[in-house]
Amino acid sequence: MAPTLDIITYGEAMTMFVAAETGPLAGVGQFTKRVAGADLNVAIGLARLGFKVGWMSRVGADSFGDFVRATLSREGIDQQHVITDARYPTGFQLKSKNDDGSDPAIEYFRKGSAASHLSPDDYAPSYVLPARHLHLTGVAPAISATSRELAFVLAREMRAAGKTISFDPNLRPTLWPSRAAMVEGLNALAELADWVLPGIGEGEILTGYTKPEDIARFYLERGARGVIVKLGAQGAYFRTADEAGTVVAQPVARVVDTVGAGDGFAVGVISALLEGRPLTDAVARGNRIGALAIQVIGDSEGLPTRAQLDALERADGAAAQDVAMAAHSNVA
Repeated sequence: MAPTLDIITYGEAMTMFVAAETGPLAGVGQFTKRVAGADLNVAIGLARLGFKVGWMSRVGADSFGDFVRATLSREGIDQQHVITDARYPTGFQLKSKNDDGSDPAIEYFRKGSAASHLSPDDYAPSYVLPARHLHLTGVAPAISATSRELAFVLAREMRAAGKTISFDPNLRPTLWPSRAAMVEGLNALAELADWVLPGIGEGEILTGYTKPEDIARFYLERGARGVIVKLGAQGAYFRTADEAGTVVAQPVARVVDTVGAGDGFAVGVISALLEGRPLTDAVARGNRIGALAIQVIGDSEGLPTRAQLDALERADGAAAQDVAMAAHSNVA
């Protein structure tokens, strides 16, 4: 019997080997094994916050596939529609370690993977449609034409059912046949989403505009309810038909690993919106969880539990109250 889910997402999980020492990957002798995948990172983050999350994919009948499944079980993510496909392997990647906060080097080994054979045949209406929300990234549609078709089936069916959809472009240019095909495909998918979450650089590539206000307007004119443009250390700009503004970033003393910041941001925004929080609160939570994600090694290791997030938000609330009281005292 299919569970009733809060969120559904799909994509490719890869086993990730993170270098234990800095320097070029060719010279690294030891690695730590973890999982990676933009959509899976979001699924993990939302599950840790107490949401019922279903993740759809394909893995190989191999140790990497077993590792992915064990991770799903540990994180409490429903894997009823994760198919073991004995014909093809689970993909993997190598990731460098940097000490200066710069983006790590990543080498992918995913061509012909089990997940690249996802297709509309994997769509299960009885599993997907009862969910409240669909989250899509631009990675899964890039890994193959059939996986891209599945993304559009999911988006159109959930939209027709009156459910909400979020979309993070997550550009992967090397996986597309051309830049033009990437821009056309991802913008078509964005038109089906309620909430579009591009980074400022991604937005420039996809829309041709350089200012966050113009990037947001581009997607609002094509049907989005709201657009949130990630600005890195400057925070995030948000815009709907009724409101617009910028929410400052959370301060970070030391950046350890930049990968996963956007996924953490999506976790914060989606969780807050599904809880009925104001948009400014959702963007602030996105900034907070994105900041947590970049302070540890690993794509999802910095994503908080509900108890950890609640404690941080309570501390912020108390600090804001202290500032307000001090200001009132000074005025008096």
